[in-house]
Amino acid sequence: CPASPAAPLAFTMLQLTRVYMGNSMFRGNASLNGQLSHLLDENNVTQVLPLEPPDAWARRQNEVIAYLKTFRQLVQLFNKERPTKFTQHLRCHLGCLLYPNGTAQSFYEVSLNKTAFLSFHVPNATWERRWPGELPVATFAQEQLMKYPITTQDLQYFLNTTCVSILQAQSTRIGKVSGRSRTPLVLGLVLGSLALLGMAMGIFLCTGGSC
Repeated sequence: CPASPAAPLAFTMLQLTRVYMGNSMFRGNASLNGQLSHLLDENNVTQVLPLEPPDAWARRQNEVIAYLKTFRQLVQLFNKERPTKFTQHLRCHLGCLLYPNGTAQSFYEVSLNKTAFLSFHVPNATWERRWPGELPVATFAQEQLMKYPITTQDLQYFLNTTCVSILQAQSTRIGKVSGRSRTPLVLGLVLGSLALLGMAMGIFLCTGGSC
């Protein structure tokens, strides 16, 4: 539903991944201020809103397809080294909110098989375990994610600055019914999140034994 004038503006992304015996299936979407902007269904990524011209969007599609191919290869590698015969469901939800008073809030939440798994504490650029009780894979994933700037400092900047700047531009457009388009930045944000999710998801697949 479209946001009311008093509600915060929001840009959110959702990626759902189903993994079974080395096979990966994808679904996902992105929305800007309550309006669906992109859809991901298996190997197909669709621009629902005309945010970029056809030639630029074609390049974006190729980048997403390449990401999905890389991710599938990573899953197959993990499955060879540590095969599992049960289905795993990974849900990644991330984005940012911009409130009418100018304050902003960003988030990144991960669940594994419908249970809270990890979350990213944006102010401190740290990953936190959310799994109830001890789980070796949760500890392993947290330690690995904390090792790389792309999943700490870069992700913090991505959520705190890039994402919020999109909403600030959207707020200006709503207030003045004009303003410079930031749509390439929107697509960059979507693809940037996919790259981060690809790395994180590969780590999360370390299941079926102690890591």
